[in-house]
Amino acid sequence: MTQKQQVLDHLKRYGNITSWQAIMEYGITRLANYIFILRNEGYIIPSESITVTTKLGNTTTISKYHYGIKREKQTAIQFNSEYEY
Repeated sequence: MTQKQQVLDHLKRYGNITSWQAIMEYGITRLANYIFILRNEGYIIPSESITVTTKLGNTTTISKYHYGIKREKQTAIQFNSEYEY
């Protein structure tokens, strides 16, 4: 199973994923890249910024991605128009 498919399966099963979960559970270090690819394939994957505390007690902001539905492919209509200047 590809890493992209692992991310998609996780989103479908659990509803959300963070980069830390992706690293710890699947060894995926480039989660944002797979989210980008899935979005380009038509999946709606909103994200939210959440604040977490590090092991050293500092706080940092990370992204949490949520699973949405896949958009149906839409057809763009191009109109040919002539303009006189």
